[in-house]
Amino acid sequence: MSHYPAWQAYFRQYQPPTLIVWGKNDHIFPAEGGHPYKQDLTNMDFHLLETGHFALEEDGVLIADLMCKFLNLQLASK
Repeated sequence: MSHYPAWQAYFRQYQPPTLIVWGKNDHIFPAEGGHPYKQDLTNMDFHLLETGHFALEEDGVLIADLMCKFLNLQLASK
């Protein structure tokens, strides 16, 4: 957790394109932890899925599709 302020400062300064896919029912990294990224990033795509901590195992096809769409959009904007 001690690295969060440095990450937030980096995000605010450099605004990297960011895809966030979070499990709504994740008990290890609760969904509330995903929303603060919206305060620091302007170029982001945020998805809160009906999954738990193992989102890739539960919704891997959907997540792969979101990744492909995000990357294609970023490449198209270059």
